[in-house]
Amino acid sequence: MREIVLINITGVDRPGLTAAITGVLAQGGVNILDIGQAVIHDTLSFGILVEIPDTEQGKSVLKDILFTAYKLDQQVRFTPVSEEDYQQWVGNQGKKRHIVTLLTRKVTAGQLQAVSSITAKYGLNIDHIDRLSGRMPLDTPADQGKGCIEFSVRGEAADPQALRAEFLSVAQELNVDIAFQEDSLFRRNRRLAVFDMDSTLIEAEVIDELAKAAGVGDQVSAITERAMSGELDFRASFKERLALLKGLDVSVLDSIGASLRLTEGAETLFAELKRLGYKTAILSGGFTYFAKQLQAKLGIDYVFANELEVVDGKVTGVAVEPIVDAQRKADLLKELAHKEGLRLEQTIAVGDGANDLPMLAIAGLGVAFRAKPLVKQSAKQAISTLGLDGVLYLLGFRDRDGQL
Repeated sequence: MREIVLINITGVDRPGLTAAITGVLAQGGVNILDIGQAVIHDTLSFGILVEIPDTEQGKSVLKDILFTAYKLDQQVRFTPVSEEDYQQWVGNQGKKRHIVTLLTRKVTAGQLQAVSSITAKYGLNIDHIDRLSGRMPLDTPADQGKGCIEFSVRGEAADPQALRAEFLSVAQELNVDIAFQEDSLFRRNRRLAVFDMDSTLIEAEVIDELAKAAGVGDQVSAITERAMSGELDFRASFKERLALLKGLDVSVLDSIGASLRLTEGAETLFAELKRLGYKTAILSGGFTYFAKQLQAKLGIDYVFANELEVVDGKVTGVAVEPIVDAQRKADLLKELAHKEGLRLEQTIAVGDGANDLPMLAIAGLGVAFRAKPLVKQSAKQAISTLGLDGVLYLLGFRDRDGQL
C-alpha cells in the first residue's frame, strides 16, 4: 500500500544537499506532492511531501534518506500523512490568497506578533513568510533602516472591513505600515504608475513656496492644509490660492524649483520602475513648470499639471482651464491606461491629498503616501513609515532584485 510522508530536513546549508536527497527519492520511484525550502543565516529548512509506492525500491526509501541525511550532518523527521488529510489539503487549494506586507524601519517580534495574531483572528492561515528587505547592519540609524516582511495568507477574511480597520489601528500604534491585498494575477503584472507631485514626489507644496515669496505664505498654507485634508473643495481652493499670487515676479520660479527636494526613495523607485518596463506619469494639482523639471530628472513619461499663467513677467493669478483636480486625475488615469492598452488593475496610483482619492480608488494599487488621516483611512493601502521606494515592496519586489 502506498505511503504519504512529510520529510523535514534541517541543518547547516551546503551545496548538493537537495540533489542528494532527491536522488535517493528518485531511486525509490517516489512522487513529489509538495516541496519547500528556506535558508535563514546558513541554516536549512527543507520539507518534501512524498508519495512512496508499494514496491521493493520504495520500501527502503526512508531508511536511505535517514542514512544520507546522517552523512550530510542533517537532522531528519518523518511525519505520516493519511490520504484523508491529503485530500482535505488538496481541496483547500481553491481558497483565496492574500498578501499582508509589513513595512517598518526595524522589524521587531512585537510587530510580527501583531500581524500574525490579527490574521489568525479573522480566519486567515499563513502559508509563507518572506523577508523582502535587504540585510541591515546592527548599527543602522533608526531613521535610515528599511524592513519589509511579506506574509502569504490563505482563506476568506471573516470581516474584511474590520480586518483592514484593525491593521490600520495597529499600524498607527506601532508606527509601521501594514498592507493587505489580494494575491491576484495583476499584482506582479502592473505596468503604469501615476503620482501626485506636491508632498508626494517632492517634500513641499509648491503653491505654498510661491506664496511665501509673494508675502502671503500663512494665508495660502492654511487653505492648502484644509484642501489636502478634504475640508475644502480642491477646485475652489486652488482658484482662491492662485488669486493671492497675482503680481508675483516670474524670476522667483527658478530659485524655488532649484530648492525643491525629492522625497526619500523617489529616485530608486523610478529607476526600478523604468527597468521593469513601467510607464510613469505625474498627475498633479501643482504646476507644469515644476513638474517638467521632475520629468527630466526622473525620466517620467507623461506630465499633466496646471499651467501657471504669466503676463509681462508677472503671475496673473488666473486659473487656466482645464484644472487638474480630483476628477481630472481619475479621468487621466483611465485615459493613460487605455492608451497603453492596460486594464485599471494593472495600474498604480500614489498620492497624499484628498484630491488624490478618486484616482487611488480606481487604480489596481492605490497608495496613500504620508497622507492625512482621512486619506489613509479611505485609500486601499498606505505608506507613512518608509520612503517612496516602499511601493516596490507592495509589488513583491525584493531588495536583492534591484540593479542599483
